[in-house]
Amino acid sequence: MDDEVVRAWRAAGREPGAVVLDGFHALKHALRFGGDVRRVVTVDRGALLELAGELAPDVVPAVAGLAVEVPEAVVRGLVPRVHPTGVVALAVRPSAEANREVLGRRPREAPVVVLENPRNLGNVGAVIRLAAGFGATGVVTTGDMDPWHPNVLRGSAGLHFATAVERMALPELPDGPLFVLDPEGADIRDVPFPDDALLAFGTERHGVSAELKGRADQLVAVPMQPGVSSFNLATSVAMGLFHWRSGKR
Repeated sequence: MDDEVVRAWRAAGREPGAVVLDGFHALKHALRFGGDVRRVVTVDRGALLELAGELAPDVVPAVAGLAVEVPEAVVRGLVPRVHPTGVVALAVRPSAEANREVLGRRPREAPVVVLENPRNLGNVGAVIRLAAGFGATGVVTTGDMDPWHPNVLRGSAGLHFATAVERMALPELPDGPLFVLDPEGADIRDVPFPDDALLAFGTERHGVSAELKGRADQLVAVPMQPGVSSFNLATSVAMGLFHWRSGKR
């Protein structure tokens, strides 16, 4: 039985677009937001169903239909570490074409967050979690980082499935007015963000590139105490999305 589980897991892991969901919260969000979850293994099926019943009753039927209990040693052979909730799952991410369709749809009812050449996997995960929480249309990254990397999925708690997440080159960005966060910009409090905006953020060390600034319809800045070099990327995105949300009241 355990060998069959391992073989099925490895076969599912070779499918195009397969991603690992580490822990119950990632699994919960993938199921809640329509993710294509293929395999779920756990060290304690009863405890998993009890946790689901306590925290997310809406996903209990799906969890019950998918979860297979195996010894912890088997789980350790499938993933680098066993999550404290004792569960790991495999899902298939939405296709790039599907994500691009969502991101490019007009009119948009919520902004797209653009991260130019991000470097920290955990920060990108935190931004995706924020985007999902604020109801953004999606998150676009440029550069060579994979926004569906397992560590990014861990940081987002599986909320990739609640918003469109895709990597694009700058010339491929969706249409819409481009607002670039930059210290040289106008005070963000004086600049309303329309629903179809692209909100672009650079790296904490280097900021945004000259190319991205040159494409901007508007540079905007978040007030900051003199001598402080930058905010954390996720904090900056949170302030930008909160500013957009506040203007909708």
